[in-house]
Amino acid sequence: IANRALEIMGFEKGDYKHCHPNNHVNLSQSTNDAYPTALKIAIYRSIGELIKALERLIIVFQEKGKEFAHVIKMGRTQLQDAVPMTLGQEFDAFATTLKEEVSRLSQNRQLLLEINMGATAIGTGINSDPEYTAICTRHLAEISDIAVVAADNLIEATSDTGVFIMNSSVIKRLAVKLSKICNDLRLLSSGPRTGLNEINLPPMQPGSSIMPGKVNPVIPEVVNQIAYKVIGNDLTVTMASEAGQLQLNVMEPIIAYSLMESIEMLINGLNTLRSKCIVGITANEERCKNMVLNSIGLVTALNPYLGYENSTKVAAEALKTGRGVYDIVLEHKLIDKEKLDEILKPENMIQPRKIDKI
Repeated sequence: IANRALEIMGFEKGDYKHCHPNNHVNLSQSTNDAYPTALKIAIYRSIGELIKALERLIIVFQEKGKEFAHVIKMGRTQLQDAVPMTLGQEFDAFATTLKEEVSRLSQNRQLLLEINMGATAIGTGINSDPEYTAICTRHLAEISDIAVVAADNLIEATSDTGVFIMNSSVIKRLAVKLSKICNDLRLLSSGPRTGLNEINLPPMQPGSSIMPGKVNPVIPEVVNQIAYKVIGNDLTVTMASEAGQLQLNVMEPIIAYSLMESIEMLINGLNTLRSKCIVGITANEERCKNMVLNSIGLVTALNPYLGYENSTKVAAEALKTGRGVYDIVLEHKLIDKEKLDEILKPENMIQPRKIDKI
């Protein structure tokens, strides 16, 4: 800045007697306010790009929710058969849980708007003009188009790194949710013959040099690994923030590096997951339907009509004999066929409804 000023004034670069970097440009102030402020603006903008990438992924999950709305399948808890649902409901749930993260990211992002310009060394404002904080903050808001505001207490704002902990934490939360979703996608596509095989992920590459025809879920696995890195970066941010001493935290460089790396990796991961995986997912409808009809978990839908004791007996017999719940109920004449078919209609098993008393 000093050399550019010298050029404008018609002097040679380095002729600092006319405009000195410290004496005139910096006015003998510390940069303990400028660096954290620049970091906050950078993270604020980067989180904005992260939100955009996340919103694009959410739209694709919502579209898949509509596409699969008619596909009946078995829900599971603790990896065991639970009750029927639709594949569309499953994908809608993915969209909703990620949509929550848009709100959390947006909310915590606002904390970055509080800056400490004019704090200079420790927050007392030594060597700065009394009007500097207000003028600088206002001008910075104009040129950055970001609504930055001056902190109420510049000493606190210079030493505290809580804003980075909050944003790192919510970024980690997004990473954890993404990893869980990718784990689900890997389970749902497992097999194809000896796994769940409810969905097909678009093949990206031959999965094995020794097993012909094997296709691995490499895109979800990429996002899993990104999540692990983000979780590690969050711990780094936490420890670096804890390491602050007295009026300054000198660990902000690793905080900045960790946060920016996490955001960049997540943006890339979100875009890759959306374009290389989610948009190309297809459903194995017959496989999903057959697993519902053959599942012992189907008896849960009959529980209000059979009673808990009879339902338990039906489940035990189905488990012992390998036969379907449907056939066993009819054989023992517990419910007539017309009534049973009505109860087990997909639309009657995937939402609340009025039922007859036992």
